[in-house]
This record gives sequence, C-alpha cells and structure tokens, in this order.
Amino acid sequence: MKKIVYILMMSLLAFTMTAQKESAYVRSGNKLYKSGKFTDAENAYRKGLALNSKSFEATYNLGNALFRQKKYPEALEQYNNALALKPTEKMRIAAGFHNTGNALLADNKIEESIKAYEMALKNNPKDNDTRYNLAFAQMKLKNQKDQDKKDNKNNKDNEENKIKKRAEELVAERKYEEAYNLMKEGEKTDKSLLQYSDFTNRILDIIKLKQ
Repeated sequence: MKKIVYILMMSLLAFTMTAQKESAYVRSGNKLYKSGKFTDAENAYRKGLALNSKSFEATYNLGNALFRQKKYPEALEQYNNALALKPTEKMRIAAGFHNTGNALLADNKIEESIKAYEMALKNNPKDNDTRYNLAFAQMKLKNQKDQDKKDNKNNKDNEENKIKKRAEELVAERKYEEAYNLMKEGEKTDKSLLQYSDFTNRILDIIKLKQ
C-alpha cells in the first residue's frame, strides 16, 4: 500500500507553458507546487484559469495541487475538465487519464480507476507508473470482491446459526412445532439449513409421537 501511495503522489506531471497570457501564473504555480505550497499553487493556477478558462496546463496543474491537498473529488473534476478540452498530444491525454485514475483510486472508486488507467496506457503504453497503478487497482478490486464474498458468507452463516440456535431453544422449551416450522421456513430461503435435516426430522418424530 505504501508503494502505490508513493507512486500516486510522485507521478503527477506538471505541464509548463510558453507565450500564453496565463503562463506567468502557471509558472508561478509550478514553483509553489514544487516547494510543497499546494494551497498557494492552487490559487496561482486559478488566476491563470481566470485569464484563460480553456488552458489545459492551468486546469490540469490545478488538479495536481488539489490532489496533493487530498481534495480528490475536486482534483478529479479538474482532470475531467482538462480532458474535456480535447488535447491532441498523446502525452497530455495519457497524463490526464493517469491522474484521473489516481484521484479515483484515492477516493476508493476502484473500477472507475481501472478504466482510467487503461485509457492512459492506450495513449502511452510505455508508462510504467500507470502500468503499476493499474495492476495495483486490479489487485485491490479482487481483494475487495473476495472480502465481500467472505463477509456475505459470514453473514449467511450467522443467520443460519441464529435460526438453528433459536430452534434448539424452542425444543428445550418443548415447543416442538414452532421449532420444526422455524427450521422448515428457514430452509426455503437458506438451503444451507438442510445440513441440519437430521435435527429437523428428529423434531418431526417427536411431534408425531405426541399426536
């Protein structure tokens, strides 16, 4: 887990600019960003966007500054905004999707992050950071699904044990018909209770003897 966090934090590529009117704010934001002053960098990038709302660099780098502040939904919004500007360079497209994947993964939206990483690799197949993050996200998704299955099984086992235990209590109270009905009703929705068919049949035998 520590390794992926390191990659997520260190592979946020900042883009620089030349000639455009907002470039001074972007360059200032990049310096602040490199200094670890992410809030100040955010403000600088926003000033750049105020001059040119269609600036890929200001939009994308603003996402990075927000990501560093752990404002993942806000960072994701900026990465989406950057990609919506339809950059033509594959490096920019790949970086946009890579960081989109980072923001989604950091926000525990694992399946969506996998799709973003796949798009990043489609545009830059040689990016090892993206390849690693994709593998990590896929592993995390598998672990999550395995845990969900385990939790569902435990919940089912707990419910099964609860029914069996209650039936045993009813038998101890000599409420045989209630115990038998409880087990039979339980079997309709939980077939695993069929493993206690001997117990259920013994209750039925007692009921027949008492008739």
